[in-house]
Amino acid sequence: MAERSEDISGLLGTRYPIIQGGMAWIADSSLASAVSNGGGLGLIAAGNADAETVRAEIRAARSRTDRPFGVNVMLMSPHVDALMEMLREERVAVVTTGAGNPGKYMGALKAAGIKVIPVVASVAYALRLERNGADAVIAEGYEAGGHIGESTTMALVPQVADAVRIPVIAAGGIGDGRGVAAAFMLGARGVQVGTRFLVAEECTASAPYKAMVLKAKDTDTVATGRSTGHPVRVLKNLMTREMLSLEAKGIIDPGEFELRMAGTLRAAVKDGDVERGSVMSGQIAGLVKKEQKAGEIIEEMFREAWEVYESRIAVCGAGRAVPRDGQKPL
Repeated sequence: MAERSEDISGLLGTRYPIIQGGMAWIADSSLASAVSNGGGLGLIAAGNADAETVRAEIRAARSRTDRPFGVNVMLMSPHVDALMEMLREERVAVVTTGAGNPGKYMGALKAAGIKVIPVVASVAYALRLERNGADAVIAEGYEAGGHIGESTTMALVPQVADAVRIPVIAAGGIGDGRGVAAAFMLGARGVQVGTRFLVAEECTASAPYKAMVLKAKDTDTVATGRSTGHPVRVLKNLMTREMLSLEAKGIIDPGEFELRMAGTLRAAVKDGDVERGSVMSGQIAGLVKKEQKAGEIIEEMFREAWEVYESRIAVCGAGRAVPRDGQKPL
């Protein structure tokens, strides 16, 4: 088993070891700054936006918080080179990445004092990124919303934690204190949470999008796009039924699938079209029952985690695993 040396709160400069997911069209300056002010690390999602649009969001976040925050970059973005240059200029605290290998940008980002934390879905990829200089990795399981891999969080996190020396952040299916406590028991040093923050008061997603998440049951998510090799977890609606039917019949090719899906996330998030839009959400949606301020969500999750630890884990005689107040475990 590899030995990890740094806790996530210390690495990120946050009170709590929690990162808000980089959700495209959702994770903007409003949500990111609220999460950072609440003691976590807020993220602005670059998505397919150009560099100057993201720069404006960074500066808007800085007007709302003096705490660290980061930017999530999808490496398939047509603007990725310009984005990386802009992020070096702005010297954001953290860059998280997905949908590709950030190796070619790693050295320049780190030289600018930026922590680089890629999302991984396998042990092999985590090891490769550790060799490339990643500061930590986010091991994201199949339960997550949006683009997903094949391994569950329960299976993936401990295997990655055993393999790498850098800190591991667990993601996928974490929506309350029980999930936080479980992540620490699996070997993670922190958590990334997306779906729970969809209903934060500071989240600017449309009211119908939030309402659909709040009404969701445990069986209400599905993965579309398996035929393209890039499955995406969303809440079931008219669009998912149509697309899954076409995929099952084998009468839609990957190119046509992607063309039909273009713009559907924005339609759900910004326009409130939750029937034909893509309502990305993790399997944890069935546990999300109320809208709260981002800071309240964080405080509640870690209070619950501590209660779980005290009532169910301490009987095993283990040392303190989950910090009560975001400080280093004793």
